[in-house]
Parts: sequence; C-alpha cells; structure tokens
Amino acid sequence: MPQITLYFLQASRSIRIAWLLEELGLNYEVKFANRDNQKAPQWLKDEAGGLGKFPAMRDGDVMLYESGDSKRYAVLQWVHAAEATFMLHGLAVLYCRWFQVGGDVAKSEEKISVNPEKDLDYLEAELGKSNGKFLVGDTVTAADTMMEFSVDFMFARELGTKGKHWKKVEAYLKHCQATESWKKAQKKTGHQL
Repeated sequence: MPQITLYFLQASRSIRIAWLLEELGLNYEVKFANRDNQKAPQWLKDEAGGLGKFPAMRDGDVMLYESGDSKRYAVLQWVHAAEATFMLHGLAVLYCRWFQVGGDVAKSEEKISVNPEKDLDYLEAELGKSNGKFLVGDTVTAADTMMEFSVDFMFARELGTKGKHWKKVEAYLKHCQATESWKKAQKKTGHQL
C-alpha cells in the first residue's frame, strides 16, 4: 500500500480524516502544525500544496484536498471547492460590503480579498495543468457546472478581483459559457448576473 500522509492543522476539520483513517485501520504519517496567528503556517501550505486548506492528504502520488479514481476525485474536489472555498471566500467580501457597520469598509474588503485572490491564483495554475479546456479535461463535468457559477459570480461582483485579471480563468469561463448545454440552460431559465 502507498504511504499515506495527513497534513493536519490544529483546530481544523483535519480530525475528521485522522478519525476516518483510524476507523479504516490504515497506517499514516502526520505532518502536524499549530496555527500561527490564526492561520496555517506557510511551511505546511507549501508541503501540502493546493488551496492551502486543511485537511490535505497524500496517498502515494495522489493529493487529496477537499476531505476519493483520480478523475472522479478531481471532479469531487472541484465540486466541493466551488461552494466550500470559492463562494465562501467571495461571499465574505460581499457580506463585508453589505453588513459592516462602522470602520473602513474598503480596508476591510482589501484584507478579506486575500482569500478569493489566492483561490483564483490556484484555479489559474490548475487550469494550466488541465489537458483540455475544462477543469478535468476536454469535456464538461459536474466540476465545471459547479465552479463556473462561483467564479462568474466572483468576477461579476468584483469579489476580491478588482483590477486584476486571470487569463486562464477568464478563458475557462468563456469556454463554459460557449457550450451548447450552458447556452440552452441560460436561455431556458433567463439566468443573468
């Protein structure tokens, strides 16, 4: 069996995966880190890669980020990241605009925008690795149907994107929206941002 490494950040959801590995009776190594100023230390993010979120796990040559054959896993990873990471970070910016009482909203938004920017940087890099126009190849998967809206919403509302461009992400959105299935869904529903 390949060596399993769990990248474990204290006070995070990482305990779920450690517990599951124990329940399954699997041997694994732990790369453990305490939080540093409420954040994951940079060395742990560098070792685990991905979005810098935890838990993360290496199973042989496969890295698992979002808490499963590799295309199926890649699709599931993006399905979960669309809501649990990209939309979550984007909505934090939006809610800051809508609900912050007092203080400097622009300064708060600037600080909160770090996460959406990192998410889009990651997506840009991953799209560069794809062997097609979409997240996991040259055909649309559930990963794309989930991620397209999250990213389009972030761009449309300028949630952490003000004045910045991600060429591969922007091309990806155009590829998604150029599919016949997206155009049919948009026409049938009247969807607009």
